[in-house]
Amino acid sequence: MEEVNALKVRNNLGEILDRLTKTGQPIFISKGRKIRAVLVTPEDFKRRFLDVQAEEEKRRFLETIKALRKKRKQKLDSIEVLRKLRGYET
Repeated sequence: MEEVNALKVRNNLGEILDRLTKTGQPIFISKGRKIRAVLVTPEDFKRRFLDVQAEEEKRRFLETIKALRKKRKQKLDSIEVLRKLRGYET
């Protein structure tokens, strides 16, 4: 992995983005001897962050559905179930 200072990024952004695309390896951006940011490819970002968030949302949604099924002692119509899933007051 490569480390580049912020001034070099500002002056040579196109070249640095080309290297990122070519290697696919994250590039650390430092300022004042501290790493302040990381450049990653869109594919890495999607794989590491967006997919994880989508899985977490899916898990929470399924837990909500399971909880509503357990509370199903009284008969609920579909409109009431949708309102509870969406977080509306019933």
